[in-house]
Order: sequence, then structure tokens, then C-alpha cells
Amino acid sequence: MLSELFAVMAPVLIGSGIGYFWKRGGYEYPTDFISRLVFNIASPCLVLATLGHTRIDKHSFAEMALACVIICVIMGLSAAGLARFFKKDWKVLAPAFMFPNVGNMGLPVCLYAFGEEGMTLAVAFYLVMSIGNFSLGIFWMAGERSLKNLLANPIMISVVIALLLMVFDAQLPRWMANTVDLMSGLAIPLMLITLGVSLASIRPQHLGAGFLFGGLRLCLGALAGWLVGLALGLPPLAQAVLVTQSSMPVAVFNYLYALRANRSPQEVASLVLCSTVLAFGFLPLMLAWWLPTIR
Repeated sequence: MLSELFAVMAPVLIGSGIGYFWKRGGYEYPTDFISRLVFNIASPCLVLATLGHTRIDKHSFAEMALACVIICVIMGLSAAGLARFFKKDWKVLAPAFMFPNVGNMGLPVCLYAFGEEGMTLAVAFYLVMSIGNFSLGIFWMAGERSLKNLLANPIMISVVIALLLMVFDAQLPRWMANTVDLMSGLAIPLMLITLGVSLASIRPQHLGAGFLFGGLRLCLGALAGWLVGLALGLPPLAQAVLVTQSSMPVAVFNYLYALRANRSPQEVASLVLCSTVLAFGFLPLMLAWWLPTIR
């Protein structure tokens, strides 16, 4: 079991570690360019390529989409309650709890833990989460009010195309399918390296609060995923993917949005860094519980 867990987490640790030590070594890394490449080209291609290779039936997609929405609501309400109890700004905690790192970290973990079928379910979760992230994130957290910019977002466009392909049970033309398959190979490696670079670039404060709320985000996310999976009667693999994606640390995007809106960016930076550090210990323990149940 230990070797299996190491095989799952090693690509994530090594990939993000490369980015972290690259940045700490003082080497140049064009974060803005790479981020634009990932989110404008590689990630949309990953969505289309994954759903094209392994078709997910409408019922399974609807279940995962509903579960994702319910978990976002639960985590938002939990954050609001914690903010009230600890006298924190709910506008800082709620986005961090609602939008975990289901892309940079969640997709690689689900791929290596649950295979191609699990990856397809993880991408379905990622699709729905992206809709919330790039709508609420842009309009609410970052203060952006341009509907045109939202609709022109390549990830949102890929979501619409993927949904249309699913509804009409269609496939991309072969030339396009081959192209998005090739470009999708950029996504996960660059996501991991950029995650490491971002963590090395963050200068957090309030580490005590960061570890407290970061730990709560992981534990409450796992609990919410497990309870929602039980309530919806999901099969073991879907429930394992749901719990895993729900347990991810705070996404780096939350820090970027907070920085853009000037809404306690240092507190959000602490949440991102501390929750990610904790996740490297928490996720193997959680996977040790779930992997035997799907075999």
C-alpha cells in the first residue's frame, strides 16, 4: 500500500517541487505566460481530450455536477459560520473554502490514484467547479464585471463544447481530436510546476491562522464529499473521486483574486500555502482509506 500511495503522490510532489526549487534557485520563470498558456490552451484541450477518450454518461455527469454544487454551498456556509465564530471576514474565508485546487493538484492525484475512468469523473467535477470559479471568482472575488470577458474565457468555451458533445453524443473531428489530445499533454506538468513556483513566490503571514483554517478546509471538504456521496448513492469510484476532489487545498487563484481586489491577500496567501503543505500529508492518509474500497 505504501508503494502504491507513493506512486500516486510522487508525480505531484516532484512536479511541484521542480517549480518550487526552480523559483527558489533564482531562475526566471514566466509565470504570466505559462499561466495564460495553461488556462487558455492546455486546460481547455485537457477537458475536451479527456471527455473524448473516455465517454462519461449523462447520468454520471449530472450526479457529479450536482454533488459539486452541493459541496460548494456546504463549504461556503461552513466558511461563513467559521468566520462568524472566529470574527474573520467571510469574504476572505468563503472563496478559499468553496474553490479548492481541483485543477493543478486534484486532476493529477485522481489520474494516478483512480486511472482514466477516475480522471474522467475528476474532469467533470473540474468543469463544474470552473464555472463557479470563473463566474463568481471573476465577478465577486476579483471585482470584474465584464460579462464579455467571462463568456470569452477559453475554459468556459471548452465547458460549453464538452456539454454539447455530451448532450448530442457527438465527437470532435479526428484532426481536432488529435490536436487537443496533443495540446492537453501540456496541462498537468505545467500546472504542477506553476503550482510550485506560485508557492515559492508567496510570502505568507498569519501562519497560525493559515494552518488552522487550511486544516479545517481539508477536513470539512473530505467530510462534505463523503456525506454528499452517501446521500446521492454514488458508486465507490465516483464517491472516492468526489471525496478526493473535495479535499484539495485552497487554490492559488484565490490569492490572485484577493490580490487583484486588495482583499486581505496575505491572509489568503497563508491559506494557500498552509493548506497545500497539510495536503501532502492528508491526501495519502485519505487515499489509504479509499483505494482498497474501489478494488
